[in-house]
Amino acid sequence: MRLTLLTVVGFVSQGLAGYSLLDDYNSEDFFSMMGFFNGIDPTGGYVTYVDQGTAQADGLINTNNNQIHMGVDSTNVASGSGRNSVRISSNAVYNHGLFILDLAHMPGGVCGTWPAFWLLGTGTWPDSGEIDILEGANDDNFNSMTLHTTSGCTITSQSQDSNAHLVTPNCDINAPGQAQNQGCTAADNRAASYGTQFNANGGGIFATEWTSDAINIWFFPRGSQPGDYNSADPNPANWGTPTWTFTGGCNIDQYFRNQQIVFDNTFCGAFAGGQWASSPTCSALASTCNDYVQNNPGAFAEAYWQINSLQVFQQNADSSAQAAPAVKPSSTAISVAVPVATSVPVATSALEATSTEAPVVVTSTVSAPAVSITTFVAQASVAPSTSEPGVSANPLQADEFGVGSQGIPVSQNQKEKKDTRTRHLNAHLHKRSF
Repeated sequence: MRLTLLTVVGFVSQGLAGYSLLDDYNSEDFFSMMGFFNGIDPTGGYVTYVDQGTAQADGLINTNNNQIHMGVDSTNVASGSGRNSVRISSNAVYNHGLFILDLAHMPGGVCGTWPAFWLLGTGTWPDSGEIDILEGANDDNFNSMTLHTTSGCTITSQSQDSNAHLVTPNCDINAPGQAQNQGCTAADNRAASYGTQFNANGGGIFATEWTSDAINIWFFPRGSQPGDYNSADPNPANWGTPTWTFTGGCNIDQYFRNQQIVFDNTFCGAFAGGQWASSPTCSALASTCNDYVQNNPGAFAEAYWQINSLQVFQQNADSSAQAAPAVKPSSTAISVAVPVATSVPVATSALEATSTEAPVVVTSTVSAPAVSITTFVAQASVAPSTSEPGVSANPLQADEFGVGSQGIPVSQNQKEKKDTRTRHLNAHLHKRSF
């Protein structure tokens, strides 16, 4: 649900400190606030991404019991480009903010799967950056967090949270001494952070705070979340040390801008397919990842997202945190007058929408004592990506090889697995050129 003009004006009375709700991706509005990608998978996965109508008709998506469900085809032998699944991205783009996902179930822990929850910058990848919050592949039992940028962004700070460790420090996809497209990655060592154990624990909360100074990611296993995570004004300052803080030798505002929220669940590809042979559990099921995913539909009954809530908050003093439309507006412009309190001068313009169901996107600049507000009405259909000819879906650019695909647990009894996986992934991280 996009906040109204009057709601934004109300932010002024709350003062300039703290966070306020900007977007509520509740079960009633969730899919109307998202675009469905139905082109060829940029990550080379064995998957067919379907449009919203097909996903609805085939039971891949629903909003039962006030939860958002996104699954895959777990009934039919796959054919063509691969198993039917869903990839969506937000109609809005963001600059800064606090993104809080309450997740009851994720698709991870299933051989052949490669799910991710992430933020992706518009334009040519990775010029606007990429922030990978949750990702893994096959039977991984830890979460990887990764940034992907052009050259000049490195991470020098270390998290004080003993639950995580740094894997690679350079966010540049072409960094010397790192695999192609690897980026800077931190791994959460807790089994409850990803896959089978995450689901057995009832899920958890991922919170990402993006400011000019740093990108902080918290993961709270179910039962350990802060009391205000789902309040109207959450305060990360009271949440303790983040699971990981990305900061150091990187100008955050230079490398990260205009980000869309993305959920996807692909199969095999460069990540899950690339490390298939290194997983004793998965490689015992079939000789190749594609063969297993194609011929074992029932194995993917648990490969679904179940979202309790997704909310985006803005810092009241940060005008850059406001969202803007990621969809192509009509070329016809109109001006409208909006009556507001005389003490708050407002300038408003709107772009005429071509759909009656277009979301209203509000951006504001807060300055005492006045607020200048611009409101855009964007059409509901998404613009095709200029980098992927023929794809009539969100303007999504291909992501890097896989968000944090090289994340490695650090416990002593996993050292051998760590060394083997690192060598194996370094040989498979090459995906494609942009």
